[in-house]
Amino acid sequence: MARTIQSLERAAAMLRLLAGGERRLGLSDISSSLGLAKGTAHGILRTLQQEGFVEQDAVSGRYQLGAELLRLGNSYLDVHELRARALVWTDDLARSSGEAVYLGVLHQQGALIVHHVFRPDDSRQVLEVGAMHPLHSTALGKVLSAYDPVAHSEVVEADRDAFTPRTVTGLGDFEGLLDLTRARGWAADVEETWEGVASVAAPIHDRRRMPVGAVGVTGAVERLCREGELRPEIVAAVRDCARAVSRDLGAGRF
Repeated sequence: MARTIQSLERAAAMLRLLAGGERRLGLSDISSSLGLAKGTAHGILRTLQQEGFVEQDAVSGRYQLGAELLRLGNSYLDVHELRARALVWTDDLARSSGEAVYLGVLHQQGALIVHHVFRPDDSRQVLEVGAMHPLHSTALGKVLSAYDPVAHSEVVEADRDAFTPRTVTGLGDFEGLLDLTRARGWAADVEETWEGVASVAAPIHDRRRMPVGAVGVTGAVERLCREGELRPEIVAAVRDCARAVSRDLGAGRF
């Protein structure tokens, strides 16, 4: 069994304690409720306070949950709202294209898959929700890098590994791909990440017109491409799906 970190367990218990019952608790209340020495409890509270997870009332000295937890909670809800809004449209995209559909968001230095619709056939497939795809070589990653300044910073500063002979790793050439992505509104990956696999993706925006994710189709090159180019009807279907999800998120028309 993997060992746990006691200080993190205590911090988590402290946050749960502050989340329930009274709105504000004093140091003595917290230490006695958790069975901790006051010095230990105070050290954890001070650290949580520095990180914005806990706030201390200047008058009473009591502690309550901080604004940083609200920010993180809103981020969690945003991702789940994105997924909820995309469910119907991604199902429709999988049916119309006959291919697997992925919904991705920026997470650390990659595109995190938050929703995956299987290719609508009887083939054996593996659910990829929770998987991380590279920013520089996948269609989802390129879309995020092109439209999200944070993703762009991440991919520029990171190592861009060559997964196949087609992977673009040079910064100048990669920036050119991002310019092309922004100009046409979608990104491609034809055997840049996996041999024999192609994908196309488009950006999703929220009510503030901010990029919040990307949706894409992935499948065998021989199915997605015709004469070396991505089939235009597949590209159009992906872009229509992205626009529909964006509208449902309040973005209006693009």
